Amino acid sequence: MKKTIYTLLVIFVASVANAQDINKIITKDYVDHLIKTLAGDEMQGRRTFTPGIDKAATFIENEFKQIGLKPLEGATGYRQTFYKYQLKPTTVSVTIDGQAIPSENIVVMGNNSKELSFDQTNSDGWIKLDPNKDFLSQYRVISRSGKKQLILVDVKFVDIFKRLQGQTGRPVDEKDLNTAKQSALVFVLDKDTVTKDFKVDLKNEVLKMPLFNVAGIIPGKSKAKELVVFSGHYDHMGIVQAKNGDSIMNGADDDASGTSAMIALAKYYKKANNNERTLIFVAFTAEEVGGYGSQYFSQQLNPDDVVAMFNIEMIGKDSKFGKNTAFITGYDKSDFGKILQKNLAGTEFTFHPDPYIKEQLFYRSDNATLAALGVPAHTISTDQIDVDPHYHQVTDEYKTLDVENILSTIKAIAKSAVSIVKGIDTPARIPKLAPRQ
Repeated sequence: MKKTIYTLLVIFVASVANAQDINKIITKDYVDHLIKTLAGDEMQGRRTFTPGIDKAATFIENEFKQIGLKPLEGATGYRQTFYKYQLKPTTVSVTIDGQAIPSENIVVMGNNSKELSFDQTNSDGWIKLDPNKDFLSQYRVISRSGKKQLILVDVKFVDIFKRLQGQTGRPVDEKDLNTAKQSALVFVLDKDTVTKDFKVDLKNEVLKMPLFNVAGIIPGKSKAKELVVFSGHYDHMGIVQAKNGDSIMNGADDDASGTSAMIALAKYYKKANNNERTLIFVAFTAEEVGGYGSQYFSQQLNPDDVVAMFNIEMIGKDSKFGKNTAFITGYDKSDFGKILQKNLAGTEFTFHPDPYIKEQLFYRSDNATLAALGVPAHTISTDQIDVDPHYHQVTDEYKTLDVENILSTIKAIAKSAVSIVKGIDTPARIPKLAPRQ
């Protein structure tokens, strides 16, 4: 009996000491410093391919260096650099029935060729969008077609057409530029039909553009080949048209909060020095423009080596379940969430299944690529996405955050991950998705 009491006392003292340690390491001042810097106006909204995201990457690199993380195996620094290619139009010419179309009435999307000319004889022809149907639903279908086609757009869609003009085409990989199958969707406003013929001539300058994840590791001990990933995306949406005098999309919650959590967890686990598995901490780029950062990262490792992924996205406010709660996307796809909750027994924090199933969040964040490869890769969030007035708005700033909520969530992740980090628990694998044809 005395031995049992002594054992319980030792466990209690150890848990109190751990709580004190985590409170000294993950402090409000430290988390404030991280979020305020990443979400500051000087970062210009951290848009991919802008000076602002380069500045944000440098800040994260410096934090990793101060913490004492090592670069990824084979790397000389923390940046994991890769490239995308952007086609910048130099010539856009469209004639319909011998009449030249004004440039302001033309939008080109989905082009993958430096030079491309086509007419009705060597293309997928032309169509007209139905003016009685929703523009976006028609556009989504067409944009996935991979066709070489002329699309006529009714003048009633002029507003959305103009917004489309302000967008650049999706960046592509080098292999996509060299593909034998050429594609381009050429939208023409205020033209009802093609009576006889049309001709399209496109010429582009090819821009090679660098992207970079920022990643570091804490090598494991007895299970060093087994990997646990902690992540958040550090890009956001940059500078937009001003609303009430503010044009910077600071992205304080989305996802400076998650990136700051990832950095704070790196600091905590480096101090704890009790990880049997290797821990990777990564800030992903380009989540907002296609998830390119996490896709590239996933291609650089063997997914079978990854035991679990803690992707952290938008933890800046109370969840719909109340204080000291968060939800986990894809909760039912593995026992990841149950393991985390088991490790939080006796605390006031609880994890819950994703309440926004219709939003399909599980495959919309940076966990998606590894999850599709069978990794128990999940996103932890507190955002009430159905009612959040600041989501993708210029008002997503530090002053709208609940930093105490962020602190409690970071500490809960740190505590709940302990058995996975130490190699005690191994979450069940997620069924792999069949590759897209």
